Amino acid sequence: MARTSNIFARVEPEVKEQAELVLEQLGIPMSNAIGLFLRQVVLQRGIPFELKLPQSKPLSVSSLTEEQFNTEIEKGLADLTAGRVISAESITDRMRQDYGI
Repeated sequence: MARTSNIFARVEPEVKEQAELVLEQLGIPMSNAIGLFLRQVVLQRGIPFELKLPQSKPLSVSSLTEEQFNTEIEKGLADLTAGRVISAESITDRMRQDYGI
């Protein structure tokens, strides 16, 4: 077995839990996922995904008025009705394709 090193990182508990759920579905331990990320950093000589500032600030439900909230919900329902959706399966397939998972 190859020699290993420990990495200690602080992350928000919610992010860790969400990542664990996704990785569990993919059958990948967290340590392997981190190793995959670091290998991609080495191979690509940088962060293996695009980093850019969002075009707009993400909405916070608590900052919306009832009218604004209803408008956002209607937008989401319109997307569903129009078929502008992405299945979880297609995202998983894309991750496997892009990251060799």
